[in-house]
Amino acid sequence: MTRILEIAEYADEFLESEITPDYPGALNGLQLENRSEIAGIAAAVDFSTRAINGAIATNANLLIVHHGMFWDGQNPLRGSTYRRLQLLVENDIAVYSSHLPLDRHPTLGNNVLLAKQFGLTPSAPFAGFEGIFIGVSGESEIETMALAERARKFVRNHGSEIRTTPIGRNRQTRRWAICTGAGASVETLKEAREMKIDTLIVGEGPHWTAVYAEENELAIIYAGHYATETLGVRALAEHLGERYGVSSSFVSAPTGL
Repeated sequence: MTRILEIAEYADEFLESEITPDYPGALNGLQLENRSEIAGIAAAVDFSTRAINGAIATNANLLIVHHGMFWDGQNPLRGSTYRRLQLLVENDIAVYSSHLPLDRHPTLGNNVLLAKQFGLTPSAPFAGFEGIFIGVSGESEIETMALAERARKFVRNHGSEIRTTPIGRNRQTRRWAICTGAGASVETLKEAREMKIDTLIVGEGPHWTAVYAEENELAIIYAGHYATETLGVRALAEHLGERYGVSSSFVSAPTGL
């Protein structure tokens, strides 16, 4: 049996957490310690009451999340913030969070696994951020509508529907890029244009990105923030479960977005 500090130290090194820049609210790594040995691992996209209850239901005392305890900033320990912490402490559950380190990981990352899910083979990085790359890109020969249909089937399994910019019949996807989560931004669209990307797959993006895409002959598949980030935490939980000989499970808590 293994304690949380050993698992967290390994995960930090495996994910290269210390050398991966991120947003202040991410606070990658161990966010809440516990007392007992780790007997089970649960994974969820978001830190939430549903995620904690899912961990409790499976007798897991380590919860791995992509969006962690401090994602919405610093809050007083009252109301729902207090109730979540109370649940964790009463059930002796540790919390480990990984955001961009997990997005960019070469084998367990959200982006590389989503590409695999859609039958695409990455050959280059994409989505630069403070000296690192978060996403992936590559070349293909597939009808864009067929690619969108693959995305639709995947996303429906996670409680939401895709959105796309207008896609013409017989349109081909030859150069694609993926950036999961809130992947449609000024920076990624500029990068896509410079790389001559014709199809961009993201989780979500603001309204103006659809207008920009149509004006620049770019197809965007908005495959859902939640859905596109389910793969990494599940894979990390399974990897750690196998390494340390404990069970792992995924807590489904879709947001519809």
